[in-house]
Amino acid sequence: MSDFCMSLSNLRRPRLLMHAARFGLGDYRRDRDLRRLVNGSLSPDKTVPSLMILEADIEASRTAGETSYSAARHIDVLVALLAEARLLRRGPA
Repeated sequence: MSDFCMSLSNLRRPRLLMHAARFGLGDYRRDRDLRRLVNGSLSPDKTVPSLMILEADIEASRTAGETSYSAARHIDVLVALLAEARLLRRGPA
């Protein structure tokens, strides 16, 4: 868990991208949104690593200037990543 929290704290993305992701946290619904990004509805300790890998791939696409890059998808993944990290930090219910 601490490795993922450390990786998240070191995450450097454009300010506008992160601002949009934080803004989207209010509308995040785990049951609806997570299903589109990762397989199954898993615990946060399993979804955070998957989302981090997905986000890293999207970030590589963004920095390479690929035409397949989608800012909307990037924001969706960042929103889910931030929300799942909050659940992970909160610990077991």
